[in-house]
Amino acid sequence: QVQLVESGGGLVQPGESLRLSCVVSRNIFMFNVMGWHRQVPGKQRELVASITSGGEIDYADSVKGRFTISRDNAKNTVLLQMMSLKPEDTAVYYCKAVSTIWGRDFWGQGTQVTVSS
Repeated sequence: QVQLVESGGGLVQPGESLRLSCVVSRNIFMFNVMGWHRQVPGKQRELVASITSGGEIDYADSVKGRFTISRDNAKNTVLLQMMSLKPEDTAVYYCKAVSTIWGRDFWGQGTQVTVSS
């Protein structure tokens, strides 16, 4: 089975930074796409950033220039560096792994990010 474990969330003030980490229990090369999504109560989960096994990266318009996604293949880890955080970034952030080997997606349990003064 595949497990994704997120960490790094917390409470910060506007303008501050956080770094989220997602550790995958399997070799990260087994997944075509790794991504970070977020969700607030009453709204659909939305894509924040994604990175393919080939290194192609995509960001939501709302986070471009502020967030950076990266992968540490040796540690089977995907990182999301978040800078200049805004109150509207408040959400539960989920790590997602897309696999054609297993023919399904895998999700982590989520980590809360709260941006408030």
